[in-house]
Amino acid sequence: MIPKLKPKSCAFALLGSAILAFGLYNVHSFSGVTEGGVLGLTLLLHHWFNISPSVSGFILNAACYIIGFKVLGKQFIAYSVVAGGGFSLFYAIFERFDPIWPEIANYPLAAAIIGALFVGVGVGLCVRIGSAPTGDDALAMSAAAKFKIGIQWVYLTTDFIVLALSVSYIPLKRLAYSLLTVLLSGQLIGFIEKFQFRKSA
Repeated sequence: MIPKLKPKSCAFALLGSAILAFGLYNVHSFSGVTEGGVLGLTLLLHHWFNISPSVSGFILNAACYIIGFKVLGKQFIAYSVVAGGGFSLFYAIFERFDPIWPEIANYPLAAAIIGALFVGVGVGLCVRIGSAPTGDDALAMSAAAKFKIGIQWVYLTTDFIVLALSVSYIPLKRLAYSLLTVLLSGQLIGFIEKFQFRKSA
């Protein structure tokens, strides 16, 4: 049986995935400041074992979503299809346009902070309604629910592990900016997930 989806929640999932796609295309893909998680792990595997990210990314993301299904159920998967599909669609649209700030690679600190804002807000909106636009988010949501800990600490732990392993082939200074962006984005995701909107009287 297909779970019933709420239009408002789907709208939030699509809005979040659009913000995430915009940030990843216009900031991360040109700045050299990256996230950790599955993306960082695929790059690590490609560097040391020559495994294509298209292969490792598919396997790792699929495994994360399977874990999410086991822990969070059908509703999670249904909303994640909306968020993940929206992310792919929006990214494909943004790719058709020139980047808004192609020189951002010359300002890694600004890239780290701005990129964290886009990732944090985009993923935060998706997570808030129970959806995961990427495998990283599915794994983080599953671990947070299973072990009853804040999702921001799951993001920080997994990203830190991947970035620490990446020291083997990425300059330390560049990784420092990546660590800053994952720290900020993870905290922002946790804040948006738990934020309580004030109800009108």
